Amino acid sequence: MRRFYLLPAALLLASPLLYLLGEGAFSAPARAQVPPPIDNRNAPRLPFEVVQDFLKYPPSMNLGEVLGVAVNSKGEIFILNHPGSPTTGPLYGNATTQILVFDRNGMLVREIGQNVYGLGYSHSVRIDRYDNVWVVDKGTNAVVKFNPAGYVTMNLGRRPEGYEGEYHRPEPEKAVAVDGLFNAPTDIGWDADDNIYVSDGYINSRIAKIDKNGNWIKSWGAYGEGGEHANENPGRFRNPHNMQIDRQGNVYAADRGNRRIQVFDKEGNFRRFIHLNVPYDKKRQPVLGNLTPNRPDETAPWTLCITTNGPTQYLFAADAEPGRIYKLTLDGKILGWFGESGRQWGQFNWPHGIACPSENEVYIADLNNWRVQKLVMRATGATR
Repeated sequence: MRRFYLLPAALLLASPLLYLLGEGAFSAPARAQVPPPIDNRNAPRLPFEVVQDFLKYPPSMNLGEVLGVAVNSKGEIFILNHPGSPTTGPLYGNATTQILVFDRNGMLVREIGQNVYGLGYSHSVRIDRYDNVWVVDKGTNAVVKFNPAGYVTMNLGRRPEGYEGEYHRPEPEKAVAVDGLFNAPTDIGWDADDNIYVSDGYINSRIAKIDKNGNWIKSWGAYGEGGEHANENPGRFRNPHNMQIDRQGNVYAADRGNRRIQVFDKEGNFRRFIHLNVPYDKKRQPVLGNLTPNRPDETAPWTLCITTNGPTQYLFAADAEPGRIYKLTLDGKILGWFGESGRQWGQFNWPHGIACPSENEVYIADLNNWRVQKLVMRATGATR
């Protein structure tokens, strides 16, 4: 016990000497330098045109909750739909996932993924540079890769087994993440070396990095608060709900619960925060939910898309309230915004997915309006 007390005393005696020697003699671990948010208060409203009823399918078929949308190199449009389906099972927990493919003119071509074990309650659909289709399934904890023909060629993670009975997920702050396994994952992206990144969102609150062969490399991030103004605690997530990767391999994670986008390099080193901080009418009734006082200045990013065509890449992001779509530079400057929450054309009710084949053509998975909206950015024409 005497030795236990002697060690701190020695350190206290040495502290004046350390002070005289300067900071170089003893240094604490460096904290991530967080730049101040970009002032986006004057971001303009952008004109756009809605291509109404763009998708063509028979009246015997309707869309349900549309969670994702993606466009391949041929211009084909992939819709991640949660349809109504006949079932004899319980209403709660009913599996529902459908992947519909439309041609560039909006005509229904085919459906893929029927009866795939890893599809139960899918959250995101993305397409890599080889036109492989990837579906991230929140319900089965799986990430499924389809080749362009529609065959499954890779499965990441593992679906809970049927004999486990009712499957309970832990609270995020109590979760113990395991390499190679996911718990309610949300999205996927790739770098120039074809490494795979998965936002392991609702429970594990991290970003996973996997090589192109499916071998686990690393992960980073943990559950935690972002601070009052969402500009503290880099690497702490409250549901990384969506994710994109730019040409330099930087990872953009929509940290929805902390009302910010976090940007990392491909090794997980923090780079910056991006905030959706354009002023809005805080007294306007939300499209879903109660009107609450003291609403924050920063709105919660739900979904992201980074353009792939053209010399300059742009970031598109959406929030649920006030229901806007934002166009940004990759450093976080908001170039403009459009839309609002609602149920009419050009309005959105929980935009859950974005596809942006170019900076002037955007598709929105309009979840609670049960549709996909095609938007064209124009200086003239019908605008909202």
